[in-house]
Amino acid sequence: MSDWKFVPPGAEPPKVDPADLPGWLLEEDDDYLAFDKPGWLVCHPSKDGPWSSLVGAVKEWRRMEVSHLVSRLDRETSGIILIAKHYAAASAAQTAIERRLVLKTYHALLRGELREPVTVDQPLGPDETSEVVVKTSVRPGPGSLPAATFFEPLVAAGGYTLARVQPHTGRKHQIRAHAQWLGHPVAGDKIYGGDDTLFLEFIAHGWTPRLAAKLDFGRQALHASRLDFRSPALTRTFAAPLAADMREFVLRRMGVAPDVLTAALAE
Repeated sequence: MSDWKFVPPGAEPPKVDPADLPGWLLEEDDDYLAFDKPGWLVCHPSKDGPWSSLVGAVKEWRRMEVSHLVSRLDRETSGIILIAKHYAAASAAQTAIERRLVLKTYHALLRGELREPVTVDQPLGPDETSEVVVKTSVRPGPGSLPAATFFEPLVAAGGYTLARVQPHTGRKHQIRAHAQWLGHPVAGDKIYGGDDTLFLEFIAHGWTPRLAAKLDFGRQALHASRLDFRSPALTRTFAAPLAADMREFVLRRMGVAPDVLTAALAE
């Protein structure tokens, strides 16, 4: 095992380079654009202008007057983002999501070696003990909602696990909070990795030496890999390969052979 570590591109995320967008486009038809979002980019337009977000950059690139963001991800989560080109396509996809007729599959790098598949069926609610106001935690009682997440280890080595993860509900930060409760937090997670002051420090000061020393990955190592729509109005699958930085972590930090990784991802 080497001491390889992914480091983020900088404290301030760069603007989208228009030349990169064609490489992020997974597929396109008359209804949808499917993109493989990198793990440093926000989905929604921000005050920094259209080229600071995926949706804004795509609208500028394609000169689109209207677009509909069907799925979204946290800034640090990489993977599939689906943009509908018109209202009917957006309605079909969003209705399927609301009716839970979409199977979402993620890949995550977890700390520790998870040996058996497990479903975490634990309610989630606001973490009232944390200074991070957006943080959720496993807790019963008022304000909590049912939540279930399936974790399946694909390969475990070097103190980490590459897992396939499928959330059966759609709560805020569900995978990350359940991974922490399981005792296998997502690598690089500044909120759910065990010391949420890292998140407050990152917000205030960007990437610091303490973060570099404490975190094993420069972002939360979570990647949206598949969207399987299974509704009468929309039956199709969108898929993205494992993020390059996560792949490098598995090969170099975990010491997994390329053919073993390929076979694990094909299962």
